[in-house]
Amino acid sequence: MNTIQNPQSAISEGVRHSSSSESSNRNRNSPIGMFDSGVGGLTLLKSIKRILPNEQIIYFGDTAHLPYGTKSANVIKNFSLQIADFLEKQGVKALLVACHSASSTALSDLKKKFKIPVLGVIEASAQKAITITKNNKIGVIGTTTTIKSNSYQSFIQKANPKITLISVAAPLLVPLIEEGWSKKGVMSRILKEYVAPFKKAYIDTLILGCTHYPLIKRLFRKELGSSVTLVDASIETALCFKKLLTEKKLLNDSGSSSPNYSFYVSDDPDKFSQLAKLFLGEKIQAVKPVSLEKWHY
Repeated sequence: MNTIQNPQSAISEGVRHSSSSESSNRNRNSPIGMFDSGVGGLTLLKSIKRILPNEQIIYFGDTAHLPYGTKSANVIKNFSLQIADFLEKQGVKALLVACHSASSTALSDLKKKFKIPVLGVIEASAQKAITITKNNKIGVIGTTTTIKSNSYQSFIQKANPKITLISVAAPLLVPLIEEGWSKKGVMSRILKEYVAPFKKAYIDTLILGCTHYPLIKRLFRKELGSSVTLVDASIETALCFKKLLTEKKLLNDSGSSSPNYSFYVSDDPDKFSQLAKLFLGEKIQAVKPVSLEKWHY
């Protein structure tokens, strides 16, 4: 298991590389920037650690403004641009939007504003679902903001108009997961209600459209059975991100045995640390608070 080290060392490393003229202020050894509204994106970080083991990571959790899933698109865009500005200033070589709500509302703005490569969590999982469906009936479950944005609908319909997409907003799942109620009966009862439309439509593929949902994958499997393939956005996005870094010649192939993982939050670092263990399966150290008001886009 890689050691999660002092964030300041990763920041210093990223800033040192960013000042180099060797490759337009960024190079292979510079860190990846990731952000989410809170801890959910840590499921993606876990996949990144496995699929891209040499990469340094700077993770920002906007814990002062969570959840994003119930906020308006404009508010999420503003927060996303501020966070991206903070991460860009740390010398990150690429930005990973580890939040479905932010990916569905702010991705195009982030790509226009910043020169570094930017990837969200929607396209990779949508493309995977399109590839594996056999009956052209796909389901997607996510936060209210993600579902209302129609991002999955737009991407899938453009790629294959023959596919029927059934979308369900599930606002209760994230707070229940973060409260540690995944194994309680109330979670199963609520999930049964949320997946009922998928059963009725006879989908054969379900996109787990929130980074929290991999933690309750077994409950989805129990409710839907083995005939429905679950698409884990965290895994698919990590694979897509590796391809992106390779294409941009930014993949860190140095063989580093202990890359640095740094964590920043906009509020309550202690609570973030406690929840992080649930999502990562390991304890993290030295979570640093950052005020977003200092960062303007």
